[in-house]
Amino acid sequence: MNWWSRRAENATAVAPSLLSADFADLGRDVAKMESAGADLIHLDVMDGHFVPNLTFGPLVVAAVRRRTALPLDAHLMVAQPERHFAAFARAGADAITIHIEAVPDPGAALAEIGALGLRRGLSLNPGTPLETVLPWLDRVDLVLVMSVEPGAGGQSFQPAALDKLRTLAARRAAAGLGFAISIDGGVNAGTAPDCRKAGADILVAGSYLFGAADAAAAVASLR
Repeated sequence: MNWWSRRAENATAVAPSLLSADFADLGRDVAKMESAGADLIHLDVMDGHFVPNLTFGPLVVAAVRRRTALPLDAHLMVAQPERHFAAFARAGADAITIHIEAVPDPGAALAEIGALGLRRGLSLNPGTPLETVLPWLDRVDLVLVMSVEPGAGGQSFQPAALDKLRTLAARRAAAGLGFAISIDGGVNAGTAPDCRKAGADILVAGSYLFGAADAAAAVASLR
């Protein structure tokens, strides 16, 4: 069962964030999360411009693609993300999620992602009003709500994100749309129930999952 069929069945999908994996043994950690029951892998791509930190690019995505059949969502926390769409598509990404703050024309950027045959994701930072993404809800497959400031792992969950989840879920239902709602940042067994109740379909978690002694139990606890 993949993340999209879970969405259709009203079940919560779990997306380990690769940022918290052991990059000295990345294949092992990816395989561990797949065996633990994860639904997709979340790939935090940072460029040192849109966010302060640097992480990885298409070469790492291609390496992960060779080690797992799970869907790969490339979360591009980068300036001018449209320059990189084709490279991440060639690397094997199944979805590309971009930030509303990083693109002057979200409609054109989302259309480019769709033209590559990938699922189209749109994300917003904690301080960005939800209204900025509302005009594009009929053109996305995924909306990613950031519940921490993007750029680093291990931050505390910001409860204000729950209001955004509730509004997105209400808008989706009212308009009869099918996009998935995801949340990223400070997600763990303590915060996951509120996220699910507020409308999240996909829970992105990094340090909570990769730091767990029992990865399968940690995945199950998020569901």
